[in-house]
Amino acid sequence: MNAINNGPLTGIKIVDISTMIAAPFGATLLADLGAEVVKVELPKKGDTLRTVGPWKDGEALRWPGLARNKKSITLNIHSEKGKEIFLKLIKDIDILIENFRPGTLEKWGLSYDVMKEVNPNLIMVRISGYGQTGPYAKKAGFGTPCTAYSGHTYLQGYPDRPPVSPSYSLLDYIAGVYTAFAAVSALYHRDATPNGTGQVVEMGLYEAIFRMLEFLIAEYDQNEKIRERSPGLAGHSSPAGTYETKDGKYVVLVCSTDSTFNRLAEAMGRLDMLKNERFYTNAVRLQNDEEVQAIVKGYIKTLTLLELQAILDKHGVPISPILSIADIFNDPHYKARQNIVEVEHPRLGKVKVPGVVPNFSKTPGSIRHRAPELGEHNEEIYLSLGLSEEEIEQLKQEEVI
Repeated sequence: MNAINNGPLTGIKIVDISTMIAAPFGATLLADLGAEVVKVELPKKGDTLRTVGPWKDGEALRWPGLARNKKSITLNIHSEKGKEIFLKLIKDIDILIENFRPGTLEKWGLSYDVMKEVNPNLIMVRISGYGQTGPYAKKAGFGTPCTAYSGHTYLQGYPDRPPVSPSYSLLDYIAGVYTAFAAVSALYHRDATPNGTGQVVEMGLYEAIFRMLEFLIAEYDQNEKIRERSPGLAGHSSPAGTYETKDGKYVVLVCSTDSTFNRLAEAMGRLDMLKNERFYTNAVRLQNDEEVQAIVKGYIKTLTLLELQAILDKHGVPISPILSIADIFNDPHYKARQNIVEVEHPRLGKVKVPGVVPNFSKTPGSIRHRAPELGEHNEEIYLSLGLSEEEIEQLKQEEVI
């Protein structure tokens, strides 16, 4: 009999020994789509993320969203007994996800070659600050410094002020998406390719954003231009930016194509701009951007947010209000898409977290269980590995688990 399908990755087994955000987020994305994920944490300490804010009543509020759908066991994998148990744990899994500093697993006697001896089909996804090779491989790497190293931070802010780092862990979450992408790509190769086997997939945190800066690379290579800071989309499209409405609301409007601007000109009652040599194409609008911006700002300032949205939506012009989280909680589209859902919490009762994305028509993912307490699944997992209750208790006393 086939198992109940909880998502497209139902039946895939993953062990997550990573900490904090990037790699654990990737493991959570895979868990949301049905994979069985066992999270390995240090005894008595757990993942550092359990102690990172924001908090309520001493409870870390990131944990419910970032660790849902996982099972937690405690295991000191750099102790000799812990290493033996760990090798039993990974014997029949598909994917191992880790984000220690390069060389750490090898120092503990747990290189990929050692693991491959007990599980030849193992896929190991490794995320580190600067990757497994290169002169900076063993540097400590966190998301915000790696964002600066990627070239992204240099572009953020105003030209007359210092560069601005993202106000949240942007790079970590992007790298988490790459983590999940890498895992399923390696899984496909292993299972769909004749003679496919397990392999190591690795990347540095900074590479996740650097991959998205192809415009920056090509521009410097071909034009020797160093793009400087800008508070908005600069040098790509005109008009583009943040605008204030008559009722004091802020919106973002971007005309990335000439056809989009044509629709905006019609909406504004300024079809004359389409025949003006200063405005009729994006290339010439960029040369006369200040004048274009003045026209667009003046128009938007004459309308309330609701009036502006009605007109521009009717004409197919991409515009969005800048929503606060309070706005998002009350937004009908977010509600219709189930982008915010509730999960159980052992002490806070219920906590709202992001919903599961993307949506699958035949094999939808789901939140099957709340984020685990530290070591909540020790007995379940260790008994399944053949350990007795007495052995489990002894290992607990020795702080191996």
